[in-house]
Amino acid sequence: MNDYGYVVRKFVELYGGSEEGVRVFTSPGRVNLIGEHTDYNGGYVFPAAIEQSSIIALRRRDDGNKTIRLAATDLDDRVVIDINDIDASRSLKWGNYQAGVAYILRQEGYQICPCDILYHDEVPLGSGLSSSAAIEVVMALALATLSNETNGIDGPVDMIKMAKLAQRAENVFCGVSCGIMDQFASAMGRRDNAIFLDCKTLDFKYVPLVLRDYKIIIGNTKKKRSLAEGKYNERCAECKVALEQLRIAKPGAECLRDFSVDEFEDAKALIQDDTCRIRAEHVIYECDRVLKSVQALRDSNLTDFGKLMTASHISLRDLYEVTGPHLDCMVEQSLKVDGCIGSRMTGAGFGGCTVSIVKDSSVDGFIQTVGQAYTEKMGIVPEFYVSDAADGAREIKLG
Repeated sequence: MNDYGYVVRKFVELYGGSEEGVRVFTSPGRVNLIGEHTDYNGGYVFPAAIEQSSIIALRRRDDGNKTIRLAATDLDDRVVIDINDIDASRSLKWGNYQAGVAYILRQEGYQICPCDILYHDEVPLGSGLSSSAAIEVVMALALATLSNETNGIDGPVDMIKMAKLAQRAENVFCGVSCGIMDQFASAMGRRDNAIFLDCKTLDFKYVPLVLRDYKIIIGNTKKKRSLAEGKYNERCAECKVALEQLRIAKPGAECLRDFSVDEFEDAKALIQDDTCRIRAEHVIYECDRVLKSVQALRDSNLTDFGKLMTASHISLRDLYEVTGPHLDCMVEQSLKVDGCIGSRMTGAGFGGCTVSIVKDSSVDGFIQTVGQAYTEKMGIVPEFYVSDAADGAREIKLG
């Protein structure tokens, strides 16, 4: 993991020249501990950056050719983005997320510099650990860094701004109605901390992840999912309908987060469609669970934190309907293991990963037992990652 020298060597093999002038940038994936499908509803989330990252090696070009050349260590595809016609890259099978970032940055007045880029992705694609946000944020940081240097702008790149622009790229250029959480966690992660983020205001606080003799285990179901092709945009639309009807009771509400549990219970009959009503119920109760989870961690009450995680999964399964048999199976098997105090899906759902809190002494047995049971039931061999909270996007100073 994090073999920056390997990425530089592969870059030189592909693009030629020497290692001189090659720079490395990295941005992590994230695991959301609790607070799912709340971010695009202005709600609360509680993610942490993970050690698996999207890494790029980059070198500026001064050959007069106004292009960005893209490649990846695990793909044969080679992509060329025309800086003067970035919009033409919308249809790319791979590279459209990177092109979208360049497109939005240019709209914001950044100078997009010709360069060669090699991606090395450690975040499993389609896993629910936000590989797309890691790709977007590292691209934004790299291009903004080059732009600032070209224009003589001193100081670090504004990473909150990069998170916002990366989210916009996914919304506008790639057609996915994602919220801000993934990009924010990737940009702003801090080692040994989770981020308590208010997605309405972008106010945030770092909360130390003091798990004592417990570990965070991420379980990859190996059932890949795609936000653009899944039900994600449909859920966004259902929540918008619910909000419009709830506003009859609270006209000033800007998002579902603006309703407390009690206010929702008093007004939920205003939502005419049963499906839209249970979608809103999940969001509003999930926001409440995030608040209680942050407090439980601050009180060192890991038992309550684990119970809230499990309640979150049940709500995502029964009310928001975004889990599916693979995630449900892994959570069910995880909760059977002695030493696991909480488990839930993480990410958008429809496949991807779970996150569990497991006692140190039970980690090896957990991985073996859950892995075997899951394989027997689903016919897929899963992967597991024991991950600490990591730092967010940054340039790596080599040597």
